Amino acid sequence: MKFVDTHTHLYDEGYENNGTDVVEKAIGAGVTHMILPGTSVEELPLMKALAARYPDNLSMLVGLHPTELTDNPDEALKVVERELADKSVHYVGVGEIGIDLYCADRSQLDRQMKAFDAQCRMALDHGLPIAIHCRDGLDETLEVLKGLPEVPAGVFHCFGGTPADVERIRAVGDFYFAINGIVTFKNTGLRETLPHIGLDRILLETDAPYLAPVPYRGKRNDSSFIPLIAQQIATTLDVSVEEVAARTNANAYALFGVKPA
Repeated sequence: MKFVDTHTHLYDEGYENNGTDVVEKAIGAGVTHMILPGTSVEELPLMKALAARYPDNLSMLVGLHPTELTDNPDEALKVVERELADKSVHYVGVGEIGIDLYCADRSQLDRQMKAFDAQCRMALDHGLPIAIHCRDGLDETLEVLKGLPEVPAGVFHCFGGTPADVERIRAVGDFYFAINGIVTFKNTGLRETLPHIGLDRILLETDAPYLAPVPYRGKRNDSSFIPLIAQQIATTLDVSVEEVAARTNANAYALFGVKPA
């Protein structure tokens, strides 16, 4: 049984040996394809170097996280545009982009919305999906999406919302919802939301090194924990873990064009 982790920061400087150890660990656990999200200009070299070592197992997104816009977001956005235009580098989407009003105060909202809008338009120009970071900013995220000439295909990364949130999002676009270790937490309401999403719109992710699933909660996360997340989804939806793997792999291919190696 093989899996895809659609969002994992394995190039993070906290991992030993430039991330190669955790990539090998994930492959050994059956997580044979992983997508590395872009969050900042500074991290691009690290991400590219790791992806180059595992071309069959790693794919990349490029983008600016809403809390990583720097003092000159226009220049950083130009870097993202140049990366997308560089056909020698293969990106499967634009992300991690969106709105974050949890880590940033509302004084940053205007620049976040402008950067999100700009990157959504880049995705449309290049025919790519988007990976959306939305934390305490669903109203603003949907406002940006509604203002686009066309809503890009995409996924709400690290989704932890309610059935009502799912319906609000679906009123704007036919998005996927990425589920990570939060679904295993004792007091989460996410398990009640899963049936409202349906397996045909669920993607698996870890968001490593953050949000490790139970029984590793509070420890450093990595992509090898994807089977634990898949098992919790299977239990919640009363299906086999094999079906979760097959359906989420198909969803990853439909959105990002990636599949297990």
